[in-house]
Amino acid sequence: MADVLTETVQPEDLKRFEKIYHEQLYRNDVTPKAQFEYGWCLVRSKYSADIKKGIILLEELYRTHEEGQRDYLYYLAIGNARLKEYSKALSYVRSFLSIEPGNQQVINLHQTIKKKMEKEGLVGMAMAGGVVLAVGAIVGFGMAIASKVKS
Repeated sequence: MADVLTETVQPEDLKRFEKIYHEQLYRNDVTPKAQFEYGWCLVRSKYSADIKKGIILLEELYRTHEEGQRDYLYYLAIGNARLKEYSKALSYVRSFLSIEPGNQQVINLHQTIKKKMEKEGLVGMAMAGGVVLAVGAIVGFGMAIASKVKS
């Protein structure tokens, strides 16, 4: 499941769906399918600006088209998790599971997001702990030098 959060779209796929979307946008006749496929590619981009754009497209679809809402929720969760917006990602996962509680793919996504949150929380705590240790060592060294100077 971690692959779904790290998998990136192939550039040629993104270009193909982007072209279809923009052609329909130019004609002022964007189909939900074209918007979804483009948004689906964008949330799998390696660029955060693309992911954000994909989220906007998928959120609009979620608000305006009941058909396909489970897919919109799933990729909204993925997009937000990729941006490290874990609380939003989990809210989309919970919404999906309220529609389809036994969906194993989404249950696995939920667990993957939770693990990423825990891992990044521990990494953040370890970094903070390292800073505290370094500051403590510097202060201790400074006090040792000061006491030698006084002697």
